[in-house]
Amino acid sequence: MSMEVTAWESLYHAMHAQEDRRPFRKATLKRIATFAQPHRRQLGWFLVLSAISAGLAVATPLLAGRVIDEITGAGSTNVVVVLALIIAAIAIAEAGFGIAERWLSSRIGEGLILDLRTSVFDHVQKMPIAFFTRTRTGALVSRLNNDVIGAQRAFSDVLSRVVSNIVMLVLALIVMLSLSWQITVLTLLLLPVFVVPAQRMGTRLAKLEREAANHNATMSTQMTERFSAPGATLVKLFARPDVELSEFADRARRVRDIGVKTAMVQWIFITALTFVGALALALVYGLGGFYALRDQLDAGAVVSLALLLTRLYAPLTALASARVEVMSALVSFSRVFEVLDLKPLIAESPQARPVPDTPASVEFDDVRFAYPTADKVSLASLEEVAQLDVRGGQEILHGVSFRAEPGQIVALVGSSGAGKSTIAQLIPRLYDVDSGSVRVADVDVRDLKADSLRQTVGMVTQDGHLFHDSVRANLLLARPAATEEEIWEALRRARIDDLIASLPAGLDTIVGERGYRLSGGERQRLTIARILLAQPRVVILDEATAHLDSTSEAAVQAALTEALIGRTAVVIAHRLSTIRAADQILVIDEGRVIERGTHRELLEVGGRYEELYRTQFEQQDETPTDIPAEILPA
Repeated sequence: MSMEVTAWESLYHAMHAQEDRRPFRKATLKRIATFAQPHRRQLGWFLVLSAISAGLAVATPLLAGRVIDEITGAGSTNVVVVLALIIAAIAIAEAGFGIAERWLSSRIGEGLILDLRTSVFDHVQKMPIAFFTRTRTGALVSRLNNDVIGAQRAFSDVLSRVVSNIVMLVLALIVMLSLSWQITVLTLLLLPVFVVPAQRMGTRLAKLEREAANHNATMSTQMTERFSAPGATLVKLFARPDVELSEFADRARRVRDIGVKTAMVQWIFITALTFVGALALALVYGLGGFYALRDQLDAGAVVSLALLLTRLYAPLTALASARVEVMSALVSFSRVFEVLDLKPLIAESPQARPVPDTPASVEFDDVRFAYPTADKVSLASLEEVAQLDVRGGQEILHGVSFRAEPGQIVALVGSSGAGKSTIAQLIPRLYDVDSGSVRVADVDVRDLKADSLRQTVGMVTQDGHLFHDSVRANLLLARPAATEEEIWEALRRARIDDLIASLPAGLDTIVGERGYRLSGGERQRLTIARILLAQPRVVILDEATAHLDSTSEAAVQAALTEALIGRTAVVIAHRLSTIRAADQILVIDEGRVIERGTHRELLEVGGRYEELYRTQFEQQDETPTDIPAEILPA
């Protein structure tokens, strides 16, 4: 290894050792051991090979010195040839061990990444919806990428380097001291000139790197938001392309300037350290040659000392920053474990059973509920705030009770914020109640298997969310085993089969991010087709037509009618036709059911429903043509 390569390595590790100095808990080490346990055998061989490679790196300079002694001392040709063959064999062995080390390093590192990523991904999927409403997606993705890779470095990089450097340093010192303690001590005196600049310049370069990373992250966020369909629309509507470009260009220019400054600082640093290395070599050759000419040192020993110099400087400079490197890797583990330590608020009971195979009713029995506070579902680092918002926890639902018999439609009406969507989210157990119970098929949802409950309860929300995938893939989320005929039947019943058939790739057409290649009404009908394909016994509609134009609303309403036939339904409605079709209407106000009955009964009684009817629904008061007569109440 040349002195210049040693300088580059010193600079790199000094820079990256400064990235994170936050403390970690001692319990983290036990958690790390748990993840390392499956890889312990490979890890053991990895450390053994690292130590052997370090020993071989020290052996070569000694043999090279022996060759010089044989040459200058008119020794045997056979000995020189044998020594040369041994050096060649060591080189081959080093290469072989290097390949084996690299393979084991990759196996351990990538295996650890796999274990950590799958653990975090699985855990995050179990978190309540409140977790996702508070967390920044980018911060969460960073835990799965940057922090997981940072944790992996502790095994595949830092650990092996510490072991091999310690072995190499000890062996090199022993050998150099045995050859000439005077030269060894003098070369060690030059070490601070080599190490201190590496630490200081590394700190400076790390700050530049972090600043560049922050600018790059900001540019990435700007591109992610502005390059999405809603973001691009917003920019165009408010005529801000020039402003956006100016902000982006300013950050990009700053990254350029930092890049130039970083390159110059690196080059000056490497040049300076290479010069220091050259001085150290000059010291070895000068003082060693002086001793050799006075017959106080063999010529071969001088060559060995010169070759061993990098074996001494490289480990010492690397170990100087090893502590902080280890701490940085451990902090990455801590950040990953932070997410894993967030306890899911909803857990499946060990005694959970499937939903009974009977017509499914829905019942609320004196339900009280408050949304969880931030400290129960989130982390300040994931929200990218200094401190979590401690507000919240107030009761939203106050003793809500009602029952939807199998096949009935129950409509929830009320002002915005009254608690209607909260009621809807409790049925598929997106949250758990604080007291009382929610029952499906006369069984508390907390006693039901999660997959069985999901198959029983289907929900259509306002936004009609779709993944950036094909029409087919989005539909098969509901029922992966569905046949082609069943898919087209669901599309037909959702009144969208003609549109899908007209698309260039049919079912294999990509719908775009969040389905933005389709109109709002088309997205909503596709989500209804997904519900029809799932064939749930209970359907929840959360204002599924609230943001559609009248033409799209009529088509979606017809599709919804298909979805409701023969199923128990809880509908949050803003449309009179849906309400008139309901077997029971619940008027929700401030988390309480204040009125209940049919449309006609509630109008006759007067009260809050009659007020809502006059302000919101009266203009729709015509017999709907899109609701089949067989599901309208008599």
